[in-house]
Amino acid sequence: MSAPFAKLPNWAEYGLIPLLNLIAAFLISGLVVLFVGENPLRAAELMITGAFGSGEGVGYTLFYATNFIFAGLAVAVAAHAGLFNIGVEGQAYIGGIGVAAACLMFDATLPWYVVFPLAIVGSIATGALWALVPAWLQAYRGSHIVITTIMFNYMANSLMLWMLINVFKPFGSMAIQSRTFEAGGQLPKLDWLLAIFGLDNRNSPFNLSFLLALLACYLVWLLIWRTRLGYEMRTLGHSSGAARYAGISEKKIIIVTMLISGALAGLLAINSIMGDQFRVQQEFVAGAGFVGIAVALMGRSHPVGIILASILFGMLYQGGAEIAFEMPNISRDMIVIIQGLVILFAGALEHLFRPAVTITFARMRRGGAPTTEAAGG
Repeated sequence: MSAPFAKLPNWAEYGLIPLLNLIAAFLISGLVVLFVGENPLRAAELMITGAFGSGEGVGYTLFYATNFIFAGLAVAVAAHAGLFNIGVEGQAYIGGIGVAAACLMFDATLPWYVVFPLAIVGSIATGALWALVPAWLQAYRGSHIVITTIMFNYMANSLMLWMLINVFKPFGSMAIQSRTFEAGGQLPKLDWLLAIFGLDNRNSPFNLSFLLALLACYLVWLLIWRTRLGYEMRTLGHSSGAARYAGISEKKIIIVTMLISGALAGLLAINSIMGDQFRVQQEFVAGAGFVGIAVALMGRSHPVGIILASILFGMLYQGGAEIAFEMPNISRDMIVIIQGLVILFAGALEHLFRPAVTITFARMRRGGAPTTEAAGG
């Protein structure tokens, strides 16, 4: 009876099942497009060309993907320890306070390559600090991490609004935003990177924080699969009883893991604040923290998978804007529905096709090795 539920090959686990979920999401999305009287194939063409058909489109796609990489890594690190961090959105908001402090204090006196490390430190520190309280409540008081991190999202939004009105907003200004940063608070664009592939970045905000996101992916891979701490995190995530039996401190791992997760979430703020807006505005996270949950699930909490899933969601954001512009019957709200369907199949229905795939592989094994199956039975 255990054969149908045996472990799948890696290519099926990390490739086939996410692909099936994605195909199902796009098929349902096609029906939605057809329902409003538009051609699904034309919509798919517009989405792909809008996201990858020009250097500017690629730049916007990778700009959005940068936010999703940080958010996906934050969710994934927590998930490896058996924690469900839904507070990435709020941790990213608070990370913006650290970025804003570095830029507003030093943008006029220091060059960007000095302010940038200061902003990294500030975003890491503030994001981790915001994740510390839910972590402590989980470790020492048994409060569920999902509930506390959700509550902290609303608190973070309110705190950022208070900071914008009372601290960051210039005196006499009516707009709820900080002043525009000087050159020291603005990250350079990655025009040269796209130029290597013959692409013109033009006006897209694709900037240096993309390379920071790739570096974060590599460091997370090292942490999870090449360090003792990562091993302890994965052990706790698989079985808290086994972790305690092995002498692993559950409280310590919970707190350290959430600090790392919050730090990664805080880094998300750099891309929007220093790389695009050059100021602090309301809603600069724009839901990326919640998209990070689907990114981590689709990417199987592995950095490589997270990069690929982030580019996919970047395509949905940039290509969706192209569809809304070219197809009058498809509003921006319809694009949100399509994005929601992808999140639904990648998240809540992530195991929809797993039973059928597992049974298929089990039957293939029985057909190829009957003696082994007979012996095991």
